[in-house]
Amino acid sequence: MVAQLTEDQRNEALAKLSGWEHDPKRDAISRSFTFDDFTEAFAFMTRVALHAEKADHHPEWFNVYNKVDVTLTTHDAGANGGLSQRDVDLANIIEGCL
Repeated sequence: MVAQLTEDQRNEALAKLSGWEHDPKRDAISRSFTFDDFTEAFAFMTRVALHAEKADHHPEWFNVYNKVDVTLTTHDAGANGGLSQRDVDLANIIEGCL
């Protein structure tokens, strides 16, 4: 089982992640990204996918044309899943893929 972030840890992490928001119902973080066109959105998703596979931690995402919505949560964090350091690390990797 992966350790779930405390409220203080989550708040500290979110303060360093521009544009990411906390979803308290799922204890997840999410962000929407908009690109010039589908090709740029798909290229972004490909870059993220390569890093996510290497980290063995995969985002939940939804893509329509030039928009990509990303949600990060760890399914085996805490008793019912929630935000973990793995999500924060992947969010930082995603930021680097822009």
